[in-house]
Amino acid sequence: MMTHSTSHDKIHQIQLTAITVPLKQAVSDAKVLTGRQKALSEVFLLVAEIETEQSYKGLGFTYTLRIGGPAQFALLQEVSPLLIGENPNDIQRLWHKLLWAAASVGKSGLSNQAIAALDVALWDLKARRANLSLAQLLGAWRDAVPCYNTSGGYLQASIGEITEKAQHSLARGIGGIKMKVGHPDRREDLARVASVRKTLGEDVPLMVDVNQQWDRPTALRMGKALEEFNLQWIEEPLEAYDVEGHAQLASQLITPIGTGEMLTSEREVTAYIKGKAVDLVMHDAPRIGGITPFLNVSALAAEAGLMMAPHFVMEIHLHLAAAYPHQTWVEHFEWLEPVFNERLEIRNGMMRVPTRIGLGLSLHEQVSHWTQASVTIR
Repeated sequence: MMTHSTSHDKIHQIQLTAITVPLKQAVSDAKVLTGRQKALSEVFLLVAEIETEQSYKGLGFTYTLRIGGPAQFALLQEVSPLLIGENPNDIQRLWHKLLWAAASVGKSGLSNQAIAALDVALWDLKARRANLSLAQLLGAWRDAVPCYNTSGGYLQASIGEITEKAQHSLARGIGGIKMKVGHPDRREDLARVASVRKTLGEDVPLMVDVNQQWDRPTALRMGKALEEFNLQWIEEPLEAYDVEGHAQLASQLITPIGTGEMLTSEREVTAYIKGKAVDLVMHDAPRIGGITPFLNVSALAAEAGLMMAPHFVMEIHLHLAAAYPHQTWVEHFEWLEPVFNERLEIRNGMMRVPTRIGLGLSLHEQVSHWTQASVTIR
């Protein structure tokens, strides 16, 4: 009996879809209060669906917030044809092929964010073909990952709203709560954190996120003032590319320091690890170019013994966190739940790793209402 050899399979078709996912309520972080950005009301998703000659399929996506989505879509239309006829098993080689194809606009930033959709789809396809979840394909250390909620802790919300949403999240089984700080009046930040800590109690893991809005002296003063609240970490206290400043802060504070979500290349994230500038690495697979560079960063972080808490897109990062050997968290946002048919299971403070093959995701039919553009590449 003859069977097809998947080692010689080739990519036959790629479907690209640009989707704008509305949020139920616009949210504001410190970048909005300082006038640097507008409130966030939607998430742009760029979905890539890869199909091979032997009818294997892979689903991947990347995203952007506020602006840049149409530019991602345009770039991906240019580079996607380079995968047609290629063997989807050769993920490392294909990632570098795409990277070099877009090198004229840089090996970071928008180009990396765009090709991430294809890279994630290739990994999803590989896991599906192996009949394994992505976590199992990568070699999972655990079948559940501690999770925390962020979506209820934005700055436009009152203390009452934050604590109400936090208690709802905890009742749902989520393990920790992250809240935004970065008010122009630092006393307001301290009062809000104190109120949330008092309401939730000392045993609930609590984190704060500054969204890059402090300078070095403010970060040190605020970091010391926040130590009494026994925080899990302080996130993005300084400008995203200030490696030296983060290193100084991490060496002077008891509370762990984390950053990485705004970085858009493997090299940018590894500078923090090599510079001993963070206690936990918080890189984002869609932003740094996909799962391929994410795994490279994770290997270096693991060697350094760092904690890891990937930013956003729990639908992807849950699998990657499950395959990390040291302490890790996954960030819970319900924003993308309407996009997919499946739901992630949460209980006892943990997010369960799906046993469905690949990422375990399929697009919901209502995505058609939010689709801005779609193209098929053969």
